[in-house]
Amino acid sequence: MADPSKVSSFMLPVWERHIWNNSLEKWALALTIAFAGWILGRSLYWASANVLRKMAARTRTRLDDVLITTLRGPLVVLITLFGLYLGYNQLEVPPRAELWADRVFRVGLALTLTWLVVRFLDTMIQEYLVPKAALKETVVMDEQLVPVVRSSVKVLVWVLGLVMALNNAGYDVAALLAGIGIGGLALAMAAKDSVANIFGGITVFADKPFRVGDRIRVQEHDGMVEEVGLRSTRIRTLAGPVVVVPNHKFTDSVLENVSDEHARRVRHELGLIYETGPDRIERAIEVLGHIVDEHQDVLRPERVTSFVAFNAYSLDLLFVYHIRKDADIFGTQTMIHLEVLRRFAQEGIEFAYPTQVEISKA
Repeated sequence: MADPSKVSSFMLPVWERHIWNNSLEKWALALTIAFAGWILGRSLYWASANVLRKMAARTRTRLDDVLITTLRGPLVVLITLFGLYLGYNQLEVPPRAELWADRVFRVGLALTLTWLVVRFLDTMIQEYLVPKAALKETVVMDEQLVPVVRSSVKVLVWVLGLVMALNNAGYDVAALLAGIGIGGLALAMAAKDSVANIFGGITVFADKPFRVGDRIRVQEHDGMVEEVGLRSTRIRTLAGPVVVVPNHKFTDSVLENVSDEHARRVRHELGLIYETGPDRIERAIEVLGHIVDEHQDVLRPERVTSFVAFNAYSLDLLFVYHIRKDADIFGTQTMIHLEVLRRFAQEGIEFAYPTQVEISKA
């Protein structure tokens, strides 16, 4: 014999039949509300991309353009999330399921709001702070500090958002933070290199031994600084590849800022053969002085040309000159060195080179 409850349920109108303790009418209402929320969100996205953006382009300020571009994505998610939540509330569900649904909604709301705040702050930094730092219009922030501020703001806001989400999920945040504090010592020991790099980064920002765009030498690396971070610095070497140098290297090693020098110092010791007489040595010193004095890219007061040593196989002349910072360093060196070879050949001044004399008995 058939179950009377099933028979009676089967004989009900379609919209009054039940699935998981809810009539089809309630299911239809819940799905309609959720779908309407999604449609409203997509409509808002389309309107902001096609209508509001064109209206904002006609205004003089950039703030409305920034707000439309930044907020439309998170707002669509928020509207869709509210649609799902309102639709779900039309259903009769067990208390435990209702509790979990409420927590999921609160967590989603917290994360979406965090995403919105992060995008807004990041865009404001990019649109307003970066140009001012590039033009040196603010003494509070320079160009190389801006990327660190952007990253720090993102991390801070996301940490606060995750704490808020965990609190909305029903977790005891105070207990979690206490647990993190207990494990903090072990974590600090494991991350001591990262901590050293961060302190190195702080030192770089405080002392400013170099800036983005400077050419520096540290250990075996020589190149242009492309980005200074809180943990590491990116350097494009003269050969082309980019190397990432941990910031603690700048506090543990000798750093040379090539771009900070007022001129490039070039030093040579030129060895002449021992057959060179005193008058020829004096003439060689005069020739070297004339060569650098005649070149417009060499700083004249800072040159050195002198007879410095009796070497094992040569008479050594010290030849030091400074090339202007804004000159073609390698081109100037080449021209001067070629002129030295040319003038010494004209004067009959010979360079020394290691020789061996072998004496054998007949």
